[in-house]
Amino acid sequence: MLQAVIDDDGASSISKIARRVGIPIATAHRQVTSLAEFGYLAPISGGRYIAGPNLIKLVYQIDPIQSVVRLGRPIIEQLAKELQTTVHLGSFEGDMVTYCAKAGNPKFDLFTEVGGQLEAYCSGIGKVLLAHLPNEELMAYLASGPFVALTPNTITDVGELTSELAKVKANRLAYDRGEIEEGLHCVAVPIFAPDGSVPLALSASFREEAATAEILRKATASLVSAQSAIEEMLSRVGTGSALSDCSVTR
Repeated sequence: MLQAVIDDDGASSISKIARRVGIPIATAHRQVTSLAEFGYLAPISGGRYIAGPNLIKLVYQIDPIQSVVRLGRPIIEQLAKELQTTVHLGSFEGDMVTYCAKAGNPKFDLFTEVGGQLEAYCSGIGKVLLAHLPNEELMAYLASGPFVALTPNTITDVGELTSELAKVKANRLAYDRGEIEEGLHCVAVPIFAPDGSVPLALSASFREEAATAEILRKATASLVSAQSAIEEMLSRVGTGSALSDCSVTR
């Protein structure tokens, strides 16, 4: 039953899963209740279940990124629903942003995809991750230019980019003001691991006409709340030293 619930990935009720695998419904509910009591499953809305914290602790030892994404997925989905926009969780890999998770309103779908990569210097998530790199790694990245202008708003000057990243680190907040695609704005926050590193960043994206000061303030407050929740989960499964590669997550 545990395997069946994990394979279902929170899509169906326990009764539906039980019928699918040929287990009596009453038996399935008893088994799932026991698994939840031991922390191997966790309930979500609609009588559905996903991997629980104790199971994720075991998975973390094998695949930390999968663990973090699974832990944070309900939070990311709720955030996207609350803000009625697209939300991403991303990491820094090979001088690029790799998208680990994505949730959003189908009416506002973006070109991004889980496992895909985009430039770091002109995206909200990328700026957050760059700003919190160890200084030597950041200096090496900044020396790797030139940085291509993807839109008229893209910051390409190394001095200006350095100044921007310093502000991002100080404020723990980054903006993409139509720098990666004209008319697309983004606000992003860091996800701190228990060891103080920033292996991941969380963002919300908006079309320019919707990116008012009021909307961005609301989005920032919601992102910070989600940030705290994900960091709390991270603190229960371990440090972030191994959280460096989202490319395996689909």
